[in-house]
Amino acid sequence: MTNGLRILVVLSATGLPGVAAVGCASSGRAAGLIAPVIPVTEGDFHINAPTTLKAGDYTFRVHNAGPTDHEFIVVPTQSGSLPLRPDGLTVDEEAIEHSEPGSLEPGAPGAVRDLTLHLKPGRYILFCNMEGHYMAGMHTELTVR
Repeated sequence: MTNGLRILVVLSATGLPGVAAVGCASSGRAAGLIAPVIPVTEGDFHINAPTTLKAGDYTFRVHNAGPTDHEFIVVPTQSGSLPLRPDGLTVDEEAIEHSEPGSLEPGAPGAVRDLTLHLKPGRYILFCNMEGHYMAGMHTELTVR
């Protein structure tokens, strides 16, 4: 056994982060994907996330830095906008659920949650759909090349 192989075996046996496979949360892709981790921060009425990525598998590590619960929903878009419910404050999730690659249920303040997805080339909107949050600006666009 070479030194490099011996080190790999030791790291695998200890379960150190970065060696284990990343699982998924909610409606993301199958567990067992090893995907780059993309940091996302949610605060009241904003989402900080990358604006461009290459097509592929990613784990979005979503930190709720706000004082209230927040969702995290990923939806493809052609126009850059999403359909609203009759209340005019929230996105009509029923109208987009067939195309949604994944989402996380509301997380409490301070929570950190992972969502592993496979993203194809295109435009996506990352948003929170808690009452009024989308309309208050809690969304961002992601371009996947």
